[in-house]
Amino acid sequence: MHQSLDRHHLLPARHYLDSGYPSADLIVSAAKTYGIALVTPVLLDTSRQAKAGQGFAAHDFIIDWNNRQAICPAGKTSVTWNDVVQENVAKTVVSFAALDCIPCPVKEQCTSSRKGRRLSLYPRELTEAIRTARTEQQDGAWQRDYALRAGIEGTIRQATHTTGLRRARYRGLAKTHLDHTTSAAALNLIRLHAWWYGHPLDRANHSHLARLQLALAA
Repeated sequence: MHQSLDRHHLLPARHYLDSGYPSADLIVSAAKTYGIALVTPVLLDTSRQAKAGQGFAAHDFIIDWNNRQAICPAGKTSVTWNDVVQENVAKTVVSFAALDCIPCPVKEQCTSSRKGRRLSLYPRELTEAIRTARTEQQDGAWQRDYALRAGIEGTIRQATHTTGLRRARYRGLAKTHLDHTTSAAALNLIRLHAWWYGHPLDRANHSHLARLQLALAA
């Protein structure tokens, strides 16, 4: 999509996405390649501590990239820093000494391991991008800004329920593209009519049988 917009010199400064698209790599590459800021809710930390809402999750650790070490919430410094490849993805595994973790008074809030805590980090640029995104999306101003995207969800719903765009009616890209553009024109007319006459757009859910009846009536 960004490549196509770039060819037509129509790149936006901000691109609003739903939660099914974002990743740290996409956020970074969109900014570096096209100068686009992605406004999208990223997946939250899935660690045991983050899910429980208590204890120390990965974002509670200070990462000193320059000195290749991490500092835990209790002030202890990691003892190993290993660059590895896990499932074809470059990562850094950081480990803390068992002698620091086992007697730590807050160990139960940090790890259930009998040894020391370990962190698995993406490369610096990706880790910082995802941490920043997770912090920003907790802010009320960000949430109000992202609410702007609700309009397209309504448009998508109207397109699927009114014109049946989930399933192609024809074979071949050319005919399918014509079907899409014709459906888009029909939606524009429906919305213009609602705007001119002050009628709210239909928000009700209809069963398959009800939609069939509406289609036959039309």
